[in-house]
Amino acid sequence: MALTSRLVKPETQDLLHLSVLRTERLSPHWMRITLGGGDIAQFRPMGYDQWFRIFLPLGGDEGLERLPAKAHKLFGYLKYLRIPDGMRPVMRNYSVREFRAATADAPAELDVDFVLHGSASDGTAGPASRWAESAQPGESVVIIDEGLAFNPERGTDRVLLVTDETGLPAVSSICASLPANATGLAIIEVPDAADALEFPHPAGVKVQWIVRDHDTKPGVPAYEALVASDLLPTPFHAYLAGEQALPTEGRRHLVGRGISKDLISFCGYWRVGAASPTPKSQLAGASENAAEAHS
Repeated sequence: MALTSRLVKPETQDLLHLSVLRTERLSPHWMRITLGGGDIAQFRPMGYDQWFRIFLPLGGDEGLERLPAKAHKLFGYLKYLRIPDGMRPVMRNYSVREFRAATADAPAELDVDFVLHGSASDGTAGPASRWAESAQPGESVVIIDEGLAFNPERGTDRVLLVTDETGLPAVSSICASLPANATGLAIIEVPDAADALEFPHPAGVKVQWIVRDHDTKPGVPAYEALVASDLLPTPFHAYLAGEQALPTEGRRHLVGRGISKDLISFCGYWRVGAASPTPKSQLAGASENAAEAHS
């Protein structure tokens, strides 16, 4: 998360050890990983665009056991970097797609949707894509809850949601958290028509899907659709996420149209050409894709 508005912090930020329960290929560019077990009872769902740090054991479970507390903070992160290369887990940011609380018949579960870029089989996938594509039930991960970036006044019933594919899980969860009478517009850009994963949303929220041309910079079609759209009746709360230029330029555009900055939540998930750091041992044969920074 390179660029954000005011964040809503979670109740706790402990290391939570979880396991892969199952996996499901949703589309050409989407893999759903369902997590549970371990410390899942300590997870506190907040709804909306709740996100977390996830540590993937590309160097084996020993690296997960060596993770320091507060690995997402400066001093903890420095300790994390001292885990030997080849053992150090890869850290990425992801959104809660759906959390299902435990019932008398089923344990709690957490769905995470991973954007897949490249292929694990031919070495063109980055570490997170490679892990998601090949993950098996029983594998371990660690997460640290980071709370929310979507921060409207509770009870808000008119929204403008604009994102590329990396923000689709967040927008889906936001819509699930809105009141049934909510209205507004969701502009969602995806790389392939098959990646336009339908999701429940209030009947009054119109969903506009945009399929991006292969040679077009991510975020540009969504921004152009925002500029071309009729401004929603005020008051409304806007949520802009995805490739960093989309929330930056989108926020500037809305402010220029008279929308208060206090009514805009924004989050730069990633930036074209700037991948998240990857251990040297994971770079061989892999082409890192920056869009993995958050999805």
